[in-house]
Order: sequence, then C-alpha cells, then structure tokens
Amino acid sequence: MPSPGRAGRGDRAGDRAGCGRCSRDGDDAGAVAYPALVTSGRWTSISRIAVAVSAAGLVLAGCGSSDGSSDAAAATSATGAAGATATTGASPTTAASGMCDFTASPQAAARNVHPPENPNPPSTGTVPLTLDTSVGAIGLTLDRAQAPCTVESMVSLAQQNYFDDTPCHRLTTQGIYVLQCGDPTGTGSGGPGYTVPDEFPQDLAPAEGMGSGTDVYPRGTVAMANTGRAHSGGSQFFLVYKDSPLPPEYTVFGTIDEAGLAVLDEVAAAGTKPGPGGMTAPNMQVQIVDAVVG
Repeated sequence: MPSPGRAGRGDRAGDRAGCGRCSRDGDDAGAVAYPALVTSGRWTSISRIAVAVSAAGLVLAGCGSSDGSSDAAAATSATGAAGATATTGASPTTAASGMCDFTASPQAAARNVHPPENPNPPSTGTVPLTLDTSVGAIGLTLDRAQAPCTVESMVSLAQQNYFDDTPCHRLTTQGIYVLQCGDPTGTGSGGPGYTVPDEFPQDLAPAEGMGSGTDVYPRGTVAMANTGRAHSGGSQFFLVYKDSPLPPEYTVFGTIDEAGLAVLDEVAAAGTKPGPGGMTAPNMQVQIVDAVVG
C-alpha cells in the first residue's frame, strides 16, 4: 500500500539505527506506518507512500494520519522491480542473539490479548499460517530467520484468535500494490496493545528509477505496517500482490502461496472505494474469518 503518510527517512535514521531486538525506550507505539503503508489514526497512511516513495521515504502505517494524497507518485517506477522474488532466510536488522522487546503501547488493545510469552523465540524454521477469508484461503509461510520477533507475535495473536472475524480495511492499486489487514476495528488505527521491534530486510533489490533508499517489495511478500517511528509495528500487516517500491523500513516476515495470490489478484481487479480516514478500501469486502497456525 502506498505509504499511509510517513515522513522521509532522513528524520528517522537516528531512531532506527542499531535497534534490532534490543530494549527500547521513548518510542511512540500508537501509530503504524507502512512502506507507503500506514495504519490510520496515529499511523501514516498508505496513500502517503506514493508521495513518500518519490521523496525516498515511503511509509506503511497501521494507524496514522491520512492526508488523502494520491498513490500515483509511488507507482511511477514500480515496474523497475519486475522479476524480483521474495527471499527467505535473510538476516534481519535486529540482533538475532538479543531478546524480543514486546513493549506495552499507550494505545488500548483492540482485543483482549497479551504479548508473546517467549521473548527469545527460535530464529530458524518456518510456520504455516492460513487466513481463511470471505473470498478464499490465503496461505502464508512465516519465516523465523527473517523476523523471529515478528513471527512470534503473529503466531501468538493468531492462537489468541485476534485476527478472527476482522476486515482487511485497505487496498492500494496505484504506486504500491497491497492489501492491508490486521486491525479488528477496521479503521486502520487498531493494534494489540503492544509493539514489536523492527527487523528490517537486508536483501531487497533496489527499485530502478526511484533513487537510493527505495527497494522492491516483491509480489508475494508479507510485511508489517508501522507508524513511521522506530519499533512501532503491532498487528497490522500488508500482503503485496504486485512488485511495490518502498523504503526497506517495513519488516518482511513471510511469503504468500500461489492460491493466495490468485485471491488477491481477484480482490485487486475489483477495484477500490473510499475507506476510513481517507484510505482506499477494497470494493470486494475481505473478512478474515479465521487465522489458523499449522
């Protein structure tokens, strides 16, 4: 999704350097920004991604402000990444030997859930997660090697039924190409009541014609939205159905199977309509009925 309204990378570089799975303080857990994908409310909106991408600063937010700006700018050169493929097993930016710091958020949880009980999860292996939706099953493979803290959180939330009966509230079809889900409130501002440390990808291909600082999130990628601040991911995530140019500031934690991509293609082909907070929602309503681990 085009970043939901995230500021450029320059003003945040200091925050994020060397973060990883280490302890944090002073971070704002309320907003979620995406690589042009941002949660509404306090999170930057995906619509800003297009603008941010062209400015070398795309954000995908789960809950943040949305300014209604066009996603077209981000789409200007998305084709430069054609042929890129999602890669698993890459080293995250976080320190793999450290502990996951699941920090309480000032924002109340959208549902009554608790953070993962294991702060030092496995950093190898994969976990299958199936999103049974109103429009078909979307199979995901979560990669612990890429993002052990994020995968641990997603598995924990799924096992607590956090994602059951929740809408995928945002669809972007220009600039970046994603379906955003993971907010039980359907507003783009909801979260689990805690934040997850950043585990940024290191192996994405640069987006041609977009300048430095913009990479290709390939078709089939599953990544976290955030507010644009360090360690501000929560429960909102986005599914990439077409190569999308974004700054490498959204944790990649898995891939989508071919059947799931076919479902996403159908949803995208049906187009968008005005959504909450100035976002664009899918014309074809997508409801996660159940999220099944294993």
